Amino acid sequence: MTLSWEFPYRSQRMPVLADNVVATSQPLAAEAGLQALRKGGNAVDAALATAIALTVVEPTSNGIGSDAFAIVWDGRQLVGLNASGRSPRALTPERFAGLAQMPTVGWDPVTVPGAVSAWVALSDRFGELSFSELFVDAIRYAREGYPVSPITARGWAGAERRYAAFPSFADTFLPGGHAPRPGGRFRSPDHAATLELIAATHGEAFYRGTLADKIAAHARTTGGLMTEEDLGTHAPEWVTPMAQPYRDACLHEIPPNGQGLAALITLGILEHFELSRYPVDSIDSIHLQVEAMKVGFAEAHRHIADPGWMEVAPEALLEPGFLADRAQEITLDQARFPSSALETDHGTVYLTAADASGMMVSYIQSNYMGFGSGIVIPGTGIALQNRGAGFRLEEGHPNRVAGGKRPYHTIIPAFATRPGGEPLMSFGVMGGHMQPQGHVQMMVRLFDYNQNPQAASDGPRWYVDEDMSLKLEMGFAPEVAEALRVRGHTVQENVGPGLFGGAQLIYRMNDGYCAGTDWRKDGQAVGF
Repeated sequence: MTLSWEFPYRSQRMPVLADNVVATSQPLAAEAGLQALRKGGNAVDAALATAIALTVVEPTSNGIGSDAFAIVWDGRQLVGLNASGRSPRALTPERFAGLAQMPTVGWDPVTVPGAVSAWVALSDRFGELSFSELFVDAIRYAREGYPVSPITARGWAGAERRYAAFPSFADTFLPGGHAPRPGGRFRSPDHAATLELIAATHGEAFYRGTLADKIAAHARTTGGLMTEEDLGTHAPEWVTPMAQPYRDACLHEIPPNGQGLAALITLGILEHFELSRYPVDSIDSIHLQVEAMKVGFAEAHRHIADPGWMEVAPEALLEPGFLADRAQEITLDQARFPSSALETDHGTVYLTAADASGMMVSYIQSNYMGFGSGIVIPGTGIALQNRGAGFRLEEGHPNRVAGGKRPYHTIIPAFATRPGGEPLMSFGVMGGHMQPQGHVQMMVRLFDYNQNPQAASDGPRWYVDEDMSLKLEMGFAPEVAEALRVRGHTVQENVGPGLFGGAQLIYRMNDGYCAGTDWRKDGQAVGF
């Protein structure tokens, strides 16, 4: 495949071409990763230094209390890591009697945070630098402070009202009683001290030491169910990514409990259509992508859960005959609103890094909704995620809330390989429900329309909402929305960029890498 070096969209950025690269949503974090590479670290070291720094410089989307997933090309094979945590063992469906859906704040949606375990596992298996070296920049930013970037400040401002009922949140993240303004300096000495303790104990303090004790004690005194045992028995899981061929590439995703399967189903359906015969961003191309994505979501929302509770094997959703049958249901002239056809017996940071040796990392870390649950452990800077809000409450659903269970996860790293298995692109599109459809749109733009990573990131995006309505970002031709309405889509057009996530992509060329970063975020791609 030959990339096009045309840039058809209004863009604030050009791709970065280099032998060693890091791309993420916040410039200071990207530079932390670059420094790890300059010290002699590899792509995993760079990814981890970036991820740890992001807990400080973009706390609106992730933190020490986040979950994480990763896909690594180690030079020989793809390896996946699921570092999402389980719900407290004492949690039961009866706790939510009378509710229509899971709470999104407080202790009830908090599951065991897995990010710290991801840092340890990836460093132990692949890292070249010492574990403590990965924390240097993050600790300095936390202790000395940094000027808050504009888009991060915008998200921070919304937290003042959302978490008004949580005093320890305000103590940590609302200095002077309000969110930092763009360019305002934010310091978090508690965060610095916690990172130092995690670095010094190789993560043990978080799961089986001082920090674990503080988390469990705060839960006991404020109505939570998290215990020392819940934290101490947590372990990340090495997994084999699932794969779906598409054109001259193959997309790889972490298997459930993540929603990456939705992207694989969608591409498996689109493989039956020749999208390249229709112009990029055209009515027909968008219609077919959207219709396939609806099927992907219908199946995902019905079936994806902790694998131990799923009623069908994930592989069954990628069976060629099943995908061909679903493709036949799609017509070019009419929108449909599909449901699952297989019978049964929303705040995130993404980063990617690659080095001159060929190692590539796709990594994602998330609180889920902004700062997460609103629970901040006093004196630590630890904001706990609210991933448990991804559980369902209806009896009989495989993703129904229960103790010791992983919820449906929206965060998904992606990786594309060549047909022979060689690494091709590490990428992701952060943003809750946007993520699998962002993966689909990046794959289509590169492998149907040969766009380079920056152009693919710059292009306008579509978004299938959970009610199957369609939102179009600003940038599509005016006639596109009306033509889609004629075909039966419920369309909202000219939607602002906040809904459409943030992409980071690193494409492996014959010599070096090409990295793209999203104009919708504060971040950048850097390299040397």
